[in-house]
Amino acid sequence: MTNGILRLVPEAIPLPPERRDDVIDVFADAFDDYPLMHWVVGPGEGAAGRVRRLIAFFVSRRVMRGGPLLGVVDGSRLVGAAAITLPAEPAPPPGITALDVEVWRDLGQPARERYQSYADTTAPFFTGLGRHYHLNMIGIRNSHKGQGLARPILDAVHQMSDADPNSTGVSLTTERDRNVELYEHFGYRMIAHKQVSDGIQTWGLFRRITE
Repeated sequence: MTNGILRLVPEAIPLPPERRDDVIDVFADAFDDYPLMHWVVGPGEGAAGRVRRLIAFFVSRRVMRGGPLLGVVDGSRLVGAAAITLPAEPAPPPGITALDVEVWRDLGQPARERYQSYADTTAPFFTGLGRHYHLNMIGIRNSHKGQGLARPILDAVHQMSDADPNSTGVSLTTERDRNVELYEHFGYRMIAHKQVSDGIQTWGLFRRITE
């Protein structure tokens, strides 16, 4: 600690499924003002709680499908995290359908339709690329942004892909144009850009494995 600023030596670590709620906490903080999330859940009172509910759904579904979780810790507190889809996932486990029904019952049919519109828009982005890792979500707590904590998480995902002979690379989407240049700095190439709705755009990016 120097002048009240914590100096981290960032390292991404694999997280067990039991830390799912910690990952949800990180994402809820990191995506508190993310336009796509708020567009899906809709405006009005309690929007922050609905965004958290949507994030919990995304993370829980990934954990149920065996997707890895990565994180960066400050002491014992998780301050950065990522949720990943493997190149080949196991069959959906019992309970995942009930999870879908429950979340959309809570968030409402209009939210489900908006999310489906987004999913339909992005679904074609990565066809023809072969089996690869997909970075579903990556987020850093607002209190720790600007400290370079995304780098070790991205490096860890890239290492997973590069070491996997069945993977052609890593894909991701972002809904903020300023993120495109950031990901390009890490070796990604923009391969798609679509309008989802008024005020909501999405970009698809892909990083091929390094030889």
